Amino acid sequence: METSEGKDIWSNGFGAGSPRGGGVFPELCSPFPVQLTVWCKSLLFNGHGYTVFDDSDGRMVFRVDNYAHNWRQETVLMDQAGNVLLTIRRCRKMLNLMESWEAYKGDKDVLGMVGHQRPLFKATKDLGTPSCTVSMVPTKGMEPLGYRMSWSRQKEWSKIYQAAGNAPLVAEVSRKYGASTKTLLDKDVLTLRVQPWMDQAIAMAMIMIIDTMR
Repeated sequence: METSEGKDIWSNGFGAGSPRGGGVFPELCSPFPVQLTVWCKSLLFNGHGYTVFDDSDGRMVFRVDNYAHNWRQETVLMDQAGNVLLTIRRCRKMLNLMESWEAYKGDKDVLGMVGHQRPLFKATKDLGTPSCTVSMVPTKGMEPLGYRMSWSRQKEWSKIYQAAGNAPLVAEVSRKYGASTKTLLDKDVLTLRVQPWMDQAIAMAMIMIIDTMR
């Protein structure tokens, strides 16, 4: 993707850059824009979660199945086969007014590993505004990027921007329109658009956090 000056705005970064960056999950970093359908429902009966499909071929990409009583405190993002990609937990600290989340790679006993393994990223809600700051942690020599997430309840969208440079948009989610009727579908059916080289798993994890924070 190029700006009017001909500069590649995806040329550097952690998860939203060139093929050299690779992201956390290189297989989920497409050189082309990707559009996903996010169904805000779990495949489990009486479960809470998401089921995510690729619009290009209809295959399932991600699933989130929460049935534990504390699902708001800790949840996992899985691939279509049920393998855990990311563990996401809400941070609760005494006398801290700032709400925050941390994401770890893989299926981990997060509560037991805190202090022993660094998170992939931390998201902190900005006080008084519908926005959130995301700090990525350096991995394997890659320079981390910061992100800024914002949302509008009234207009029903959420957007994720790179924090550095000219702050390009790397992912966004909004209500999904029907293909034939061109009318909005139910509120639990969303469209997630992910820009080239942005890690789709990281984008989905951020959208999950936004959905909890707003």
